[in-house]
Amino acid sequence: MFDVQTGITMQQRLIQIALALACLLTTSAFAKSPNIIYIMLDDAGYGDFSCTGQKQFKTPNIDRIAHEGITFTDHYSGSTVCAPTRCSLMTGLHTGHCYVRGNREVQPEGQAPMPADIITIPRLLKKKGYVTGMFGKWGLGPPGSVSDPMEHFDRFYGYNCQRQAHTFYPTHLWDNRAKYPLDGKTYSSDLINNQALAFIRANKDKPFFCYFPTTVPHAAMHAPEDSVAPFRKQFAEYENTIGKYRGPLVKNPVAAFAGMMTRLDKSIGQLLDLLDELGIADNTIVMLTSDNGPHKEGGHKPDVFDSNGPFRGYKRDLTEGGIRLPLFVRWPGVAKANSKSAHICAHWDMLATFCELADVDAPKNDGVSIVPTLRGQTGKQKKHDYLYWEFHERGGKQAVRIGKWKGLRENLRKTKGKSPLQLYDLSKDIGETKNVAADHPDIVAKMMKICDTAHVDSKIFKFY
Repeated sequence: MFDVQTGITMQQRLIQIALALACLLTTSAFAKSPNIIYIMLDDAGYGDFSCTGQKQFKTPNIDRIAHEGITFTDHYSGSTVCAPTRCSLMTGLHTGHCYVRGNREVQPEGQAPMPADIITIPRLLKKKGYVTGMFGKWGLGPPGSVSDPMEHFDRFYGYNCQRQAHTFYPTHLWDNRAKYPLDGKTYSSDLINNQALAFIRANKDKPFFCYFPTTVPHAAMHAPEDSVAPFRKQFAEYENTIGKYRGPLVKNPVAAFAGMMTRLDKSIGQLLDLLDELGIADNTIVMLTSDNGPHKEGGHKPDVFDSNGPFRGYKRDLTEGGIRLPLFVRWPGVAKANSKSAHICAHWDMLATFCELADVDAPKNDGVSIVPTLRGQTGKQKKHDYLYWEFHERGGKQAVRIGKWKGLRENLRKTKGKSPLQLYDLSKDIGETKNVAADHPDIVAKMMKICDTAHVDSKIFKFY
């Protein structure tokens, strides 16, 4: 059939309509602010997921996020311990000048607070109508302080204090601003998971930001027996080993670690299933990573699980094993399924990323939004000039990454800032075993300058 007024056939007209609809749908998908779920494990290493090489247990639901989305292979934590990592994530600043650069305890509960007017991700997202909730461990301001989590989020359930989170069987958690008493026999991770699911269900019709910093698998190797039992035979040689940290002693902490991780994985499956049930999966970005590399506490034996994968070092190290973690991102219909990206990124990129997703003007920060990579627009992806870390414990350390190059300085306090820089070519030496500083004085000089300029003195956190 031919339309004499337009001069086109009916078939051509139908094609035009189909293309217009496709364009409209695509535009709508990009224009509508997506829900954001950010899951951060506590001390899980690069190799603690079956999709990144774990052989001792399986994580099918975490793998599902990876297989249905993008795995960022060169992603880094904000720091190599809890509080500074969380500050870097929340504020978009690296540890050279973010407010919290170490774990500072206050009594009777909590860590030293951030300033009252500090800019954080939830405060920014609320400007665009996002409902914000946090479920897990805070560590950035004690109860009732100017940086109580309820000063930032609309909803909070979990541990305010990192020290209290050393046991999975606490005597209390926090429910918004109220202290929620427990019997010391209830597994806290289950309670926190349930509250996160309830928050998502309650806000399914609104844009929401769900920050889920689970305490698994930190420190105490606690898990209910129904999760540990399947691994006792597999790790029978450790059956007479006792894990000591805080809370109940653990018999066979090696089996308990596998039980913790698989129980967490099941809870991730519940979350993904809920998104499907509510019909909001296609407009929800799910991200999962860890706060730093694997620990050696509470009887945990990371070498049994090859928890740091191909990398050298653990928690409290600035070698790759202490700070390099995968980032899995699922965004159905946008992020390419079963894909990988070697884009170099870090926790402090999340503020810029979430601001772009929510169409919020981002304050000055150290981050680079990864939204172009999520959308497959890699040609538009801005790259970092460098990544920088400093760590004030264990003698003082600094690290820099520029492209394939990784620089490391250690024992800065002992040398009063005069420690030489070790240089590694990660493209050839992922385990950081061969120091090639002598062969590349130009790269060393560039990194030394970054170490000087990226660090800003803090009255609170003395470096050297």
